[in-house]
Parts: sequence; structure tokens; C-alpha cells
Amino acid sequence: MLSVVRLLVDDVEYSGWTSVDITAGIERQCREFTLGITWNWPGQEGRSLRIQQGQICKLFIDDDLLLTGYVFSTPISYDSATVTQGAAGRSLTADIVDCSAELGQWRNQKVVDIARALTAPYGISVVDEVQDGTAIPEHQVEPGETVFESIDRLLQVSALLSTDDAYGRLVIAKPGTAGEAGEPIQLGENVLEASASLDFASVFSVYQCLGQRSGTDEEFGVDASEVSAIVVDERISRHRKLVINPSGQVTPAIAQRRADWESASRMARALAAQYTVAGWRQKNGELWLPNTTLEVIDPLIGFSRSMLISEVNYTLDEKGERCVLSVAPHEAFDPQPNAPKAEKKGKKKKGKGEDSFEYLLPPDWDKS
Repeated sequence: MLSVVRLLVDDVEYSGWTSVDITAGIERQCREFTLGITWNWPGQEGRSLRIQQGQICKLFIDDDLLLTGYVFSTPISYDSATVTQGAAGRSLTADIVDCSAELGQWRNQKVVDIARALTAPYGISVVDEVQDGTAIPEHQVEPGETVFESIDRLLQVSALLSTDDAYGRLVIAKPGTAGEAGEPIQLGENVLEASASLDFASVFSVYQCLGQRSGTDEEFGVDASEVSAIVVDERISRHRKLVINPSGQVTPAIAQRRADWESASRMARALAAQYTVAGWRQKNGELWLPNTTLEVIDPLIGFSRSMLISEVNYTLDEKGERCVLSVAPHEAFDPQPNAPKAEKKGKKKKGKGEDSFEYLLPPDWDKS
């Protein structure tokens, strides 16, 4: 049975769309949608959509709320035979992606508290899933940067992740909070298409985070001006060094966490893949959702492991309903990854099934 996409605008519901494109992801700051309906000219004058740009909307798949935001455009096109009209929009958080931040400065504040101050002028709520207590020594808005660009500088220093949710709130995200999927992605069962670049060009053997901070009565001179942390990844056989130089005030703890995160995240992102499955719902009736943990069993690419859905694209066109699921190991998104532990090179650990890449990940990669 096909699902019904319902767009609610000022208490008026629109459905019957002939084309649908909806995207939500753990690394996206605002969900977005494009909906269209096409009809023939004769006798269809009454089907015009009475939607205006800027109206607040809610987007549902059946009864599941997927997005709260604004209609940004109402495209229309026609030829001698047909008329196509539609609506496109984004989450409420689009305003903090597009709009400039109010100038301000904060000292020794948590990321979530600074984020709430930055988003307040635009009426965006902030949800803190991580509960990270690390204080940022200093953060100052740079003239002309958007709200999210300012928040993104905070996230890079702290190795945290942000996204939005179905209610249009900014979420300091914790990977896996959407729960476990009701079925695995499995070659020969539910996979229509798949691709994985398996590109390790952004993986290094040494990660050094260099920063600085203002001196205090207790710490001054070199201790303040030359903050450094190093992580060596023995899984990479040749010398490849990356130096990270985050902006703002950097403490030794922040530098170490950033170096740890770069090492674990870059290795995991090299194992990212995309899978296309039929329909928008799993066998248990639940929607495929981002930030969901699931098993990926694909001997052709070489996966047999737990992974995280980082993004979901819901599509409806002449081919029917499909979902494109972007997946990667959890370490790609974990703000506090476990330090990598190398296996002896050339040997593969025995674990869950036959996975070609187990030797590249920490021994506890399968923990949720």
C-alpha cells in the first residue's frame, strides 16, 4: 500500500502528489521537501494550489510528522497538454542557516547555552541530546556569518554534531537516538541499488590538533599559546600527517578530543555507503528514519556490521516509492569516539559474519 504525503498549511490539507522528494539527515541543519502534482488541461481548473510562500507548514507521511517549517517556493509550469504545480519548503531551522547572527561574545559557556543564545532571535528551540559539559573558553560572532556558521565553529572545536527534528528544533545530536531499525539492509532481500566509494584519501596516520588560548594566572606562556594533542593511527602503514588548527580558544582537553574524533570519524566515513530500498516503510510498518541503527549485510561490498543511517531521501516518481539510505559506521558521528585500536595488519578479526573491513575499526565497533 502506498503512503500518503500530507502537507498541512493554515489548517488546509493538500495531498495527491504525483512527485515527492523529502530529505532528512543527521548532518543536515534543515529538512527539505519538494512536492508536485501534474494534471491535464481539460476540466481541471479547480485543482490550483492555494499556497503562498512563507506560510508555516507541517509535512506528514500518513500520520507520521516528518517536518515543521515554511513553504519557500510554489513552482508552476505548463505546456500545451499538462500543468505541473508544486510546493517546496524547509524546516524552521532554515532561518538560522540563511540568516545572520546577532553580534555577541561568550566566555566559559557550554556549547548548548551559546547555541540557544544565537538561535533565540529567530525563535528556534535547541534540544541537547549529548549533555556535554565542556566549557568553551571564548566564542565571538564574526561579522556577517550566519547563525549556523557561528554554531558550526563551536561544533568543530567540540567535535559535536547538530541537526534538526520533525518539530523544527535544532538538536545537538547523539548518534543512534532514533533506535533500532526493524529490518537489516541485506543484499538479495531489500536492496534495489547500492554504491560505496571506499575512498581513504582523507584518512591519515597522525592527527595533530594545534590551538591556543588566552593565558591565566595559573597557565601562561607556552602552556597557553601552544596547545597540542596527537593521535597516531597504526592502522595506516605509511606516514600521513594531518594538522588541525581550530579557531577560537582551545584547551588541552578540547584539542585531545578533536584529534581523537578526527581519527575515528575519518576512518568510519571512508566506509560510508548508499542503499536504495523499495517503499518508505520497513517491514514492521515504521518509516525509515535518520539516526537509526541497523545491520548491513552486503557481501558484495564487504559489509556485515552495525551501521547508522545518516540520511534518508524519500522519493516518489514514475518508478514508485523509494528510499535512499546513507549509512556509515557509528564512529563517523560519535562526538566522543573510542580511541582506535589497531589489529595486526593484514588479518581480519572474527566477529559478526564476514566483514571485509573489520580490521580497520576498533574491536568494539559493534557496540551501540
